[in-house]
Amino acid sequence: MTVLTADVAIIGGGLHGCSTALHLARAGATAIVIEKNHVGRHASGVNAGGVRTLARDEAEIPLALESLEMWHRIEDLVDDDCGFETHGQVRVAETEEDMTTLRTREARLQSLGYTHERWIDPPELFERIPALARYCLGGLIAERDGAALPYRTTAAFRRKAEALGQRFVEGTRVLAVAQQGQDWRLETSAGKISAGSVVNCAGAWADRICAQVGEPVPLEAIAPMMMVTLRMPRFLSPVVIGTGRPLSFKQTTEGTVLIGGGRRARTDRDAETTELDFQELGASARMVRDLFPVMRGAVVNRGWAGIEARMPDDIPVIGPSLRAPRLFHQFGFSAHGFELAPVVGHVIADLVTRGASDSALEKFSIGRFASPTGSVRRL
Repeated sequence: MTVLTADVAIIGGGLHGCSTALHLARAGATAIVIEKNHVGRHASGVNAGGVRTLARDEAEIPLALESLEMWHRIEDLVDDDCGFETHGQVRVAETEEDMTTLRTREARLQSLGYTHERWIDPPELFERIPALARYCLGGLIAERDGAALPYRTTAAFRRKAEALGQRFVEGTRVLAVAQQGQDWRLETSAGKISAGSVVNCAGAWADRICAQVGEPVPLEAIAPMMMVTLRMPRFLSPVVIGTGRPLSFKQTTEGTVLIGGGRRARTDRDAETTELDFQELGASARMVRDLFPVMRGAVVNRGWAGIEARMPDDIPVIGPSLRAPRLFHQFGFSAHGFELAPVVGHVIADLVTRGASDSALEKFSIGRFASPTGSVRRL
């Protein structure tokens, strides 16, 4: 049987796997991307497409800001604008408690030297979002944030990576991963693959790769739900997110309205299926009706959910394995990995090819989940 070979084997063909393949090609390394379904099948193809620095965990802010600069010149990177539009994102305060939360965050970020999130009072808020309910008290805005088309973006990264010589193997499951001398040997449903390095981009299934090298992690498979309406007259440009209640809300260029916010479907990871929770979808719909009276006549066209990985602290695992040489982790983006993909692909390519990255990665280390006894520590 023929053994496929490359400098790097990437497990998982989501946006992060495609981004890493592209950046490896730019660094002169060959890669094979192994995807058990088809590229973009799960979270990468069905998320809200938010290009968001707003409301990031402090650990993620440097990466998010660096990635945002890449988004603003995304066509230079992948020869496609990915449907990226930048009308800003606004986090709305519905209550006095929300307002205190947001003003406190603004002060905290300013103390750290960040100015990308700015408080806006009601007059500016309603000027930017005229359709918003008048009980809202203000909000935080990140003016350079925006949104893109997730499946189109994933496909663009794949096409560019392939144009630079990288290979994609779809419909192929990784069955076993083990070191063989100085290389890695991957047993797959379609044969063997040999590579000098491995990147674990396996999303909601990444913990299974970790377990094979004795590096368990407390990953939870989640399925955030989305709804989309029929087309409506244009009433919204920025993306709107909630503060005290979960919401992600935007109107597309076609006029449809996309409603998310992290409410979850029931999921069977082994079967790779999801079941929508209509009670939770109803809660999202009620919040939308509260915030946007124009939505009271909207018609929901369909709903869906994509399976992805959540970590206990809601930030990803990015960096080298602490147990296995030449194995690198890139997973657990906890429903907000889309914006980070361009920069994290570059970070991992640097780690693989240079052995170092210019980005601070300590807070993303897989070691944060290891207890002194070697068991998994849940945060």
